[in-house]
Amino acid sequence: MASNEIRRGAAEMVVAMMMSGTIGWLVMSSQQPLTNVVFFRCLFGAATLAIVCAAFGFLRRSLFSLRMLALATLGSVAIVANWLLLFAAYSRASISMATAVYNTQPFMLVALGAIVFRERITASTIAWLALAFAGLVFVVRVEPAVLAVPGEYLEGVALSLGAAFLYAISSIVTKHLKGTPPHLLALLQAGLGIVLLAPFAHFDTLPATAGQWLDLVVLGVVNTGLMYVLLYGAIQKLPTAMTGALSFVYPVVAIVVDRVAFGQTLAWTQVFGALLILLAAAGVNLGWRIVPARRTAVGN
Repeated sequence: MASNEIRRGAAEMVVAMMMSGTIGWLVMSSQQPLTNVVFFRCLFGAATLAIVCAAFGFLRRSLFSLRMLALATLGSVAIVANWLLLFAAYSRASISMATAVYNTQPFMLVALGAIVFRERITASTIAWLALAFAGLVFVVRVEPAVLAVPGEYLEGVALSLGAAFLYAISSIVTKHLKGTPPHLLALLQAGLGIVLLAPFAHFDTLPATAGQWLDLVVLGVVNTGLMYVLLYGAIQKLPTAMTGALSFVYPVVAIVVDRVAFGQTLAWTQVFGALLILLAAAGVNLGWRIVPARRTAVGN
């Protein structure tokens, strides 16, 4: 894999994760039911991606095959279910714990990459990923009151783990479709999301203001259409371990947005955790060794 391709993929992944960090703000501002938010995200995202695909000639028949459509459908179901499970976990385990548990997905991604693609996992990669997750633990703050309802809390943790696994599955499916334009993959995912969620959308509680509609449009056009083009382009260019490490940029951006949009003050533990996450991402991205390589003994 060429170094220029890896650098481009890393840049695309970072930008996509920065966009992802603003999704929570748009969702909250829209004041819409969960299924409505995901439905309109798919609707406006699909409209944007259809225009992009048509402009670049990605709708020609030669790009489609039964194998491609089958894998794309599997990835679509995984990513749409991922959104639903993650958002459902917020009200049960708290946003902090749901986010922490969800961010176990890079570990699942690395493990699946080793199983499916036989990608080598070095000791340094494992150490950097462990450091990134340790940073994430510092970043999120769990409210003690959430433990007062252990049944719902455990349910939320399970939903978050399910969402993390589904994200990893979607990423692995995307790796199997290398050569298929990411624009087209994202369009198929958003399109199937419309079909899956239309029966469950609450059309009797649509946005009441132009601002709320704008939130949904931006969520679909920018934070879905453009974001997923960048994300899937990055996944196809990067080794699985690097994709997993760079995904930790998302919670850091989310904390900054939380501070700017809602006045949330950062604790020293969050600042420390963010630094650990960025250090780990840089370590994997630049190939720094945290564990010395074994030396092979040479006979005389």
